[in-house]
Amino acid sequence: MLIGLSSTASSPAPSDSNDIYDVTTADFEAKVLKESMERPVLVDFWAPWCGPCKQLVPLLEQIVGGQNSQVALAKVNVDQNPELAQAFRVQSVPMVVAMYQGQPVSGFAGVRPQADIEGLVAQLIAVANQNKPDSLDIPEALAMARTMVDEQQFDDAEQVYMAILHQDQVNIDAFAGLVRLKIIQKDYDNAAQILADATDPLKKDAAFAALMTALDLAKQSENAGEFSELEQLVASNPDTPSYRFDLAEAYFAKGLKDKACDALMEILKADRDWNEGAAKAQLLKYFEAWGFSDPASVSGRRKLSSMLFS
Repeated sequence: MLIGLSSTASSPAPSDSNDIYDVTTADFEAKVLKESMERPVLVDFWAPWCGPCKQLVPLLEQIVGGQNSQVALAKVNVDQNPELAQAFRVQSVPMVVAMYQGQPVSGFAGVRPQADIEGLVAQLIAVANQNKPDSLDIPEALAMARTMVDEQQFDDAEQVYMAILHQDQVNIDAFAGLVRLKIIQKDYDNAAQILADATDPLKKDAAFAALMTALDLAKQSENAGEFSELEQLVASNPDTPSYRFDLAEAYFAKGLKDKACDALMEILKADRDWNEGAAKAQLLKYFEAWGFSDPASVSGRRKLSSMLFS
């Protein structure tokens, strides 16, 4: 379809995604040229009167949206940005130009089959990955970050987690490590912000809910008393479940996982239905917050099952 026709047809809806967005002459340098230094950018030249454009745009959005931010899609309305169309010698629309490291490297005109576009995108990503300097060994970096956390080298651990996420934006282990690091430092506001800014693939991971629970429990435990004083209260009032519950919270706050489990288990042994099953509910939250593969969770779940089904 040749450029220059006109129509009142509506344009594709602009996208707010970090990977799919509209571009104008004013922000082309920042959103395309500079962005292409980090990852490939598909530049889609389209027009509101172009029927084939309306077929191609959803297909491009679907393909780019499934690449975990390894490629971007920049949409240029040629009617509103004729300078860009002229600069790229756009004779007809739709036309797609693949940009990488500030230069056009490939492209096509018209509507192409999905498989062809997916092949082009895969090639672009492969080239970009080959050009990434000093790629991290992610499993090794994760292990190093965990060691840093254990040794309270929090700033160094944060830098490692951030480096992993720069290389792999949807690495749930690095994301979880960063959130838990903020929780350990009692930087709850930043932990909440990191969770709020998470991408959809991260939010859909089963570990994401555990992070939300961990943050909620950490906030609640801020009000927990000193466990030494609570231990004395429990010793003096062994038949008062609320003291044991508060003691479990104090243990949780101090990272004493096994003791936190045992305190809640004592409540369950005496009265499973106390406070509408609050002890069991809290115990399950602990397991979720620690992660179900955590040794304390594994041991606690085994004890809970043994007690409930004995």
